[in-house]
Amino acid sequence: MRFFVTGGAGFIGSELVRHIINATSHEVFNADSLSYAGNLDSLESIENSERYQFLKLNICDYELLSDAINKFKPDFILHLAAESHVDRSIEGPDHFFTTNVFGTLNMLKASREYWDGLEGNKRKSFRFHHISTDEVYGDLGRGSKKKFDESSAYDPSSPYSASKASSDHSVRAWGRTYGLPIVISNCSNNYGPYQFPEKLIPNVIINAINNKPINIYGDGLQVRDWIYVSDHVEALLQIVLNSEPGETYNIGGNNEVTNIEVVNKICSLLDEEHSLSSLNSYKNLINFVEDRPGHDQRYAINSEKILKDLGWCPKENFDSGLKKTVRWYLDNSSWVERILSGEYKLHRIGLL
Repeated sequence: MRFFVTGGAGFIGSELVRHIINATSHEVFNADSLSYAGNLDSLESIENSERYQFLKLNICDYELLSDAINKFKPDFILHLAAESHVDRSIEGPDHFFTTNVFGTLNMLKASREYWDGLEGNKRKSFRFHHISTDEVYGDLGRGSKKKFDESSAYDPSSPYSASKASSDHSVRAWGRTYGLPIVISNCSNNYGPYQFPEKLIPNVIINAINNKPINIYGDGLQVRDWIYVSDHVEALLQIVLNSEPGETYNIGGNNEVTNIEVVNKICSLLDEEHSLSSLNSYKNLINFVEDRPGHDQRYAINSEKILKDLGWCPKENFDSGLKKTVRWYLDNSSWVERILSGEYKLHRIGLL
């Protein structure tokens, strides 16, 4: 089968592409604009596979996008291309709405045009899978025991989550109005190898091993549900291959942890595996800073539906996944160095 993946040079996208090539016999077309977070180094291990194609493509370019889809003739489209960092969305929301809303509009238009021309089993089995975030549901609030499920109302807090909420609504509208066989998944916080270091876990690891301050927003008691990236991509394949059109699935790791707990766990792992003679503990680098504007206090995902319908559940718990992640960044310093050789220097953005 043929998978057309957008954003396949990003963190989750590259994990998905590597998994399809390494664990199946399917073909992959990777369409990625190679923005600051896109990195072909993450695909070096599979770039020469006969079942893999790459095209530098911005989803805002409708003609190029439509042409690529029609030439590749995919069985499934998995749409991961997006701007995804909350801090960047606070500082520059326009780019988020251009990519996440209008880019998704192009994806829907091009996919519908392609699907309209299909016949038989290929038309019946085709799926457009839109990969989204739990942030569209907003903030559960500190101390809440509730969890987001597939019926939770949307209440986005940041420009990023607002742009993703808009794209989710657009995808559902194309399913209802035009009959496009869509599915949507909303996932909790991902972590693992190859993640761009603006995100919390790689940012902490890289700052710590370079003996730089580890900045914690506010009091660090914000709660997130964490999922190891390989678990997420296995869920994505289960959904796109086995779900009915119109379905939505929440994907969570069943790992609710406060930000300060995440940082302390990373520091403890680094103390064991990469001790610095100048520090008694990496925890001495922790530095509390001004909180993020509009910072959501808690996310939590109820994943019962995907377990019940598709039999998926995460394999990694947070401690096992975090240990693998820390080890990967320690063992792949050259990948990190290439990332930091560009414009991004681990600096903070997104303050008003």
